[in-house]
Amino acid sequence: MNLTKRDREIIWHPYTQMKDSSVIGIVKGEEAYLFDEEGNKYIDAVSSWWVNTLGHSNKYIAEKISEQLYTLEHVIFAGFTHPKAVEIAERLLKHLPANQKKIFFSDNGSTAIEVALKMAIQYWENKKIGKNKIIAFRDAYHGDTFGAMSVSGRGVFTQPFNRFLFDVEFIDTPVKLKENDSFRQLEKAVVSGNIAAFIFEPLVLGAGGMIMYEPEILEKMISFCKANHVITIADEVMTGFYRSGNFFATDIIAEKPDIFCLSKGITGGVMAMGVTSCSQEIFDAFLSDDKTKTLYHGHSYTANPIACTAATASMDLYEEPSCYANIKRIEEKHKVFFEKIKNHSSILDIRQKGTIIALELYADEDTSYLNSLRDKAYAFFLNKGIILRPLGNIIYVLPPYCISNDDLDYIYQSIEEFLNTQIKSGKRT
Repeated sequence: MNLTKRDREIIWHPYTQMKDSSVIGIVKGEEAYLFDEEGNKYIDAVSSWWVNTLGHSNKYIAEKISEQLYTLEHVIFAGFTHPKAVEIAERLLKHLPANQKKIFFSDNGSTAIEVALKMAIQYWENKKIGKNKIIAFRDAYHGDTFGAMSVSGRGVFTQPFNRFLFDVEFIDTPVKLKENDSFRQLEKAVVSGNIAAFIFEPLVLGAGGMIMYEPEILEKMISFCKANHVITIADEVMTGFYRSGNFFATDIIAEKPDIFCLSKGITGGVMAMGVTSCSQEIFDAFLSDDKTKTLYHGHSYTANPIACTAATASMDLYEEPSCYANIKRIEEKHKVFFEKIKNHSSILDIRQKGTIIALELYADEDTSYLNSLRDKAYAFFLNKGIILRPLGNIIYVLPPYCISNDDLDYIYQSIEEFLNTQIKSGKRT
């Protein structure tokens, strides 16, 4: 029995309707490629859920992990520490804004968000100030744990659980021509007086549809929040580690968030890891002789030495000039394709930032995640040896930084073929 059939008998996959699902058994990865059990090769054009920034089976990272396995594989992180945890914390703080002073480790993006929300809410609780509400973008996605779902837009991902989620003040994403409306909504919410924090995906909303907005309005929002004593939380889980073109998406604004959430590319896609960083002011609110002011949060694998080693090795590669050169190369390739395809009659909108390019296609039915165009496109590209995972009617390319120009050109050509042969043209206005 092959891998796929064995899997079918015993495994429940994420974001998958198992009644009619079919999985592919992957047995090997190499740079931008994945190989299945039948020897077929696929270009991983979405970096395996956006995590594999540096390519599959990276030899340098593998060597560093192997060395660490013979030294220390794990240690409880309550009351203990180890060299790799300290090293990655020090190195992250060199890249984070100067206001970031402390690093809290967890397991993934959702848990990094949970920690940030707990920090923000308990900060005010420890100060005995009655602030307990969060502002978030209506189109946001911050994860699948309950706190992360609460600050995410309500939809198919959250529907069965909506009655259990805490109340959030949602505002519109400040996309082009909507900036003023969104800012007024933020102002109105903040004036209510009980806002603990404002959480946002900076410049690019990932699972919400690769929605993009400009840094100027984000800076204005952060500045207003700071002036009104509202904690700002940057969810850089997807945008961090050069995905948006800069090391962090917020690097290009002067006003810096109080809390950062990191994951995905932090280990180059090799190990599960989450990080929440915060300012000294937030950290200090938890220092007390009163033990109830402690941040009671942790995970069994907090700051796992193997994950920390993967992160330090990835940081070595991120800091190589060749890595940034590859990022700029991909960015420029995307820009050329953007100009070539932007007036295609099937495209409602096209967006690009850093190594991300997204095409929003006309659709006869609703444009949610469940749009049937998604399944049609997914199958088309898979048949071409390309792994793309559309978000409803939105096709996006978000590749590993090691991808070749030839592979990018092949992806672009395949997208054009899909637009020209597989979908009806829309009506451009």
